[in-house]
Amino acid sequence: MVVRFNPSCLTLYHNPHHTAYFSKQVKVRGSYGKHMKKGDLGRPQIVPSVLRNSNSEGVSVFVVSDLHTDYAENLKWVECLPSVKNRNDVLLVAGDVAETYSMFVVTMSLLKERFEHVFYVPGNHDLWCRREGQNYVDSLEKLNKLLDACKRIGVETNPMVIDEIGIIPLFSWYHESFDKEKDITGFRIPSLEMACKDFYACKWPEGLSSGDMALYFDAMNDERMEVIKDVQMTCDHIITFSHFVPRQELCPEKRMLFYPKLPKIIGSDYLEDRIRSIHGAEGRKDASSCHVFGHTHFCWDAVIDGIRYVQAPLAYPRERKRRMNGGENWLPFCLYADNKFADRLNPCYWSDYYSANPRTPQNTKLAPWVARFYKQTETVDV
Repeated sequence: MVVRFNPSCLTLYHNPHHTAYFSKQVKVRGSYGKHMKKGDLGRPQIVPSVLRNSNSEGVSVFVVSDLHTDYAENLKWVECLPSVKNRNDVLLVAGDVAETYSMFVVTMSLLKERFEHVFYVPGNHDLWCRREGQNYVDSLEKLNKLLDACKRIGVETNPMVIDEIGIIPLFSWYHESFDKEKDITGFRIPSLEMACKDFYACKWPEGLSSGDMALYFDAMNDERMEVIKDVQMTCDHIITFSHFVPRQELCPEKRMLFYPKLPKIIGSDYLEDRIRSIHGAEGRKDASSCHVFGHTHFCWDAVIDGIRYVQAPLAYPRERKRRMNGGENWLPFCLYADNKFADRLNPCYWSDYYSANPRTPQNTKLAPWVARFYKQTETVDV
């Protein structure tokens, strides 16, 4: 996900000046509070997942999103993953692998060399045509070429049962109607078209616009509903995954975001409805429902209405340097092993924050670390 006017819009700046702002304004409670000192957001590191555990019973499922291997540092991270394949290893890649087709093929080939089973869903960056637009009529033609490449490499894009667990990739896109919380007013905030590169980097067939794509991509899942039903009947444990965000509660409130209009370009109601049709309105029994997503580059691990939602993004190099828990050393995250789901991803700043603090979207006063980037609009008394 890229917002042009401010490339840091998706994460907190992590330097002393901005950290001081944050620590004074946001009270964080919960079990991890003892690790924090006034004016300091230093936190324990995430314990790395143990790859290639020969003592593990059954399948092990690892998850990662937003690889963005157009960045040399990110490609290097992929190349440095252990190269000894284990027949029980599954990797779910929740979109935004690379902007160019050639780098996508390189990246997915490297991953398939390292994991027995690799699953993929497309992200918005994967469908950009700005660097190679002459090669594709539109982004949907590029999507078909990416899916064809996956088939040749051996990467799965369809639902499948691996041992005892069901894996269901879900196609998705975002829609502005996803955002149902109060807008920030009184500040000069760039429009979606100015801020989001998708509006010019993606090309859609004549007669379709970005606003049509959430329904278009969701309809692609209808073609696989018979297979999905078989997975539902066969498996007690099911993991669905998408690139985009299924619920607005899985993103910080607008006042906390460097780009307060972000929720309008991150998810759709179609996606959450699709997830609930698979896992059930209240999730499946015994905490066996899980959905993995990406796109916003926020580490997240939370249970909402019986479903566990997880985001484990590699993100951009500059974001990892600012991020409290990095990413190079603990990704991909092992979500499932030894016939059970792993303990929650920890620390996970924003989902930790909301586990201890209520969401208050009616509060539209910009956080200090956000307000300093915007000018207030002038008001004229009449």
